Amino acid sequence: MKSGRQESTAEHSWRLALFAAIVARQFPELDHGKVLFMSLVHDLGERYSGDQSAVLLPDKLEKTKEEEFAIKKLASFLPEEIGHHIIDVCKEYNEGVTKEAVLVKALDKAETIIQHNQGKNPPDFDYEFNLTYGLKYFEQEPFLISLRAELDRETRYKLNQ
Repeated sequence: MKSGRQESTAEHSWRLALFAAIVARQFPELDHGKVLFMSLVHDLGERYSGDQSAVLLPDKLEKTKEEEFAIKKLASFLPEEIGHHIIDVCKEYNEGVTKEAVLVKALDKAETIIQHNQGKNPPDFDYEFNLTYGLKYFEQEPFLISLRAELDRETRYKLNQ
């Protein structure tokens, strides 16, 4: 955020959902409802563990295990059908193999990079991190390749300030 305050998981998910709803129009073959829902629930697993900054390179296996436990716990409070749906969509996102999951993952990484580039960061902030973060999710689709080029341009601008 411009103020330097780290955005909350809810703020991030809202921005991601808005971003996804706009960008999904570039991908008519995708299930737009799934893209939007996935954007909204992709970080539900942070409910108990909190948001672990990607810049700090948390242990991915441990983070995934903690988040899966949290999602199952949250789902247990819901009617069984919707609880299972949330678990399934979060699993699909984490596995990142469907076109919808790849798009949401790319936009999730993009939203984080945008936050880094827009926000007030500590003087020692590692903008170089942005240049490698989530690259594999931007490799296949021309729109995402173009988006990534713009994000990298903005990051390089920040590096040269």
